[in-house]
Amino acid sequence: MTKPQMSEKVKELIQKARIVSFATWQDTYTTEIIQRFQRADDESRYLTDEDLQHLAALSPAPSEGIAGARILRDRVKEIVDEARAGVLDSFPTLIEPGGGLYPPARAAACWRDFWQFLRCITYGIAGQRTDYTSVTGLHYMQLLYQELEVPLEAMVMGLEKIQAASLKRIDPESQESLAPYFEHLTEQLKQFSVKGY
Repeated sequence: MTKPQMSEKVKELIQKARIVSFATWQDTYTTEIIQRFQRADDESRYLTDEDLQHLAALSPAPSEGIAGARILRDRVKEIVDEARAGVLDSFPTLIEPGGGLYPPARAAACWRDFWQFLRCITYGIAGQRTDYTSVTGLHYMQLLYQELEVPLEAMVMGLEKIQAASLKRIDPESQESLAPYFEHLTEQLKQFSVKGY
């Protein structure tokens, strides 16, 4: 079975839909630290232990954020699996013929988005900055979701489930302080349905 071909427009939107930006972090972080974050984003990866150790040594970020980012990185698979199961409990026909995430390749792409969402959130947590998103990148992501007819309600719920699954793996005393990093991205995604670009 061959994979469906992506249109040129979709390919272009994917390239532009980079939702992370560290542009506003220059008041807190050195160029060197911002470059570490940027390199991780460029490579679509979570921060490594080396990145986190470097951040702990050179930045004003509290260790709570660094520890939280490490825990979430190390448990990303179970967090995403739990979030996916929660979404499918609420939208059982989503991956069936006629559903918003059918065929399976379409569903797999959205579950990868869950992995990417958590990756972006961990940057904010590690840097202790909720302003980790790009207005321009989110705009292109909205256009991409519109073009692909991604079921937005399910994706927003997915982010809420990622938050719930993540926070229960964090020390209870840190849960309240880490929640805003998740809520920031969830609120941005919710705006997709009302902005109407």
